[in-house]
Amino acid sequence: MHTPVYLEEAIAALELKQEGKYIDATLGEGGHLEQIAASGASVLGIDWDLQQVSKGVERFSRNPLVKIVRGNFADIENIARENGFLPATGILMDLGLSFEQFQQNGIGLSYKYHTEPLDMRLNESAEQTAADLLNRASEDELYDIFARNAEEVHAREVAKACVLKRKEYKFKVVGDFIILIDEVIPKNPQISYARLFQGLRIAVNDEFGSLKRGLAGALRTLAPGGRLAVITFHSVEDRMVKMFIRSESASIAKSYKVIKKNSMKFERSALLRVIIKK
Repeated sequence: MHTPVYLEEAIAALELKQEGKYIDATLGEGGHLEQIAASGASVLGIDWDLQQVSKGVERFSRNPLVKIVRGNFADIENIARENGFLPATGILMDLGLSFEQFQQNGIGLSYKYHTEPLDMRLNESAEQTAADLLNRASEDELYDIFARNAEEVHAREVAKACVLKRKEYKFKVVGDFIILIDEVIPKNPQISYARLFQGLRIAVNDEFGSLKRGLAGALRTLAPGGRLAVITFHSVEDRMVKMFIRSESASIAKSYKVIKKNSMKFERSALLRVIIKK
């Protein structure tokens, strides 16, 4: 099992109490949840990905302290209420996808697997696939996806090229988009692969909208003095958390950030912010 980024730091930030009720709002492979349950506290795990939920249910089925449900953390307040975790003592949100999702889901989340479909939906109920967006969205809409979601410097050129290329053929698999990126960015296109795929995934799954609603719902879900730990993986997410902290300052007793020392290369963009409710 992949060890989550900021595992020790996030668990320490929650200041676990054995009698507490905690919510892991992004279950993933269950690394954080396992550590919370090991403290003797009750924990509710939430994930939007059916595969992650199924594996979590199987893994923790014999632990009476653990409950796993499928859902979007945008609805965390309702989910907590329905499952007896309102109010919660602490909540964790790890906004990164798990290693397993990139490697095994087969829905085109990674740019490395050229024959996978350009789907990217973490839940089949999402309205559009990544291919739908590339084939139907306007140039300005695609530019916004690549510039706002991924801060890609070649966003306009890629958006324009998508509109032209789809007159020749429809985007269907990962390799179709990679070919276009290579044509638009002939020098070191690999640097842009991850950003552009990230931008599409965020748009397909409305990740920023879910984060905005999830943060607000999490603060309402917490008991007074409760702690919310949020792990972000790129600057746009972190700015959203900072904006949330400023906008809800009247309800927040304290907030602080934790920067992991001696982190691995893929972890260097990660940041942990901790919010304590009044």
